[in-house]
Amino acid sequence: MSVLPPVEPLSAEHDEFFRVFARALVAVPRALDADLRREEDLTMSEYSALMYLSEAPGRQLRMSELATAHALSPSGMTRVVQRLEKQGWVRRERSADDGRGADAILTDAGLARLAEAWPTHLASVRRHVIAHLDGLDVPRMTEAVRQFGAGVDVTCPGGSTGAPA
Repeated sequence: MSVLPPVEPLSAEHDEFFRVFARALVAVPRALDADLRREEDLTMSEYSALMYLSEAPGRQLRMSELATAHALSPSGMTRVVQRLEKQGWVRRERSADDGRGADAILTDAGLARLAEAWPTHLASVRRHVIAHLDGLDVPRMTEAVRQFGAGVDVTCPGGSTGAPA
């Protein structure tokens, strides 16, 4: 039987930060999603899929790459892409690379829809996030947040880093 190391509680300052950060991880995406749904009749997941595709070479990504970029399961990404396909904003094709996987491809109509929704999303990001950064060291905050997720495999159900337990 292994012996666990002693557990040291968080300082009050660290505990408060973690609790506020954890709440923001839930609240901010919900607020962004609500704004897009209300103003654009798009979900945040749909908007993000369109965005990732617009930034990809040839405006296309393998479905698995799109799911990983979006931190969704493959089946979750399939459902998002199916909704976008029904609107004519994305189409799926068998991957030209190996013929095994499928690629999601942003259509011209999808790019136009993204451009139409972008001002609403931008205003929402400014209101819910950027407006609260005045006077803060944004590059240092960005690096700290980048490190929070470094080494975490978002495709693994437990978020495993592959490191031994």
